[in-house]
Amino acid sequence: MSETPATPALPATPGQTIGPFFGYALPYDKGELLVPLGHPQAVRLHGTVTDGHGDLVPDAMLEIWQADGNGDVPTATGSLVRDGYTFTGFGRASVDNEGHYTFTTVDPGPTEPGKAPFITLTVFARGVTNRLFTRIYLPEDTEALANDPLLRSLPEDRRRTLVAEREADGSLRFDLRLQGEGETVFLTYPNLEA
Repeated sequence: MSETPATPALPATPGQTIGPFFGYALPYDKGELLVPLGHPQAVRLHGTVTDGHGDLVPDAMLEIWQADGNGDVPTATGSLVRDGYTFTGFGRASVDNEGHYTFTTVDPGPTEPGKAPFITLTVFARGVTNRLFTRIYLPEDTEALANDPLLRSLPEDRRRTLVAEREADGSLRFDLRLQGEGETVFLTYPNLEA
């Protein structure tokens, strides 16, 4: 009786990169407007997306989720609906040809007393095999930032990649670096990995 040789373990094949995106299915009317432009607490959240070489990424798509100004997580159904009144806490925007994105939203409040308010952001881009998750913290409450468990777990230089800059006009600027020096800290959510 001859013995069958063992089959060597096969290496895993790489996943398909995200995209290309087909514009008819993903963007939707006013997806970047979590609140109307004339809303009294409207804040512009904007920035750029760059790759590991520092080149602008002109074809990324971003999604944000956040609490409202009181720290309440919206429970409104139909987050794709923009009726001009209901804050759904969800937005989607594509970057422009210069790698720039813009959302119109409100500053989120803390979801618990003493917690640092933040916006959750997801990045879909060329060369990325799965979406990337990160947070955008507001810069004002330095005590809450200093006590945030996630931020405390990071070295100071890495922490800064998660904190937006407040501009003179009240806008929030948050630039994303997908890899390399100054790379934005990205988070892993085991139950969401595909």
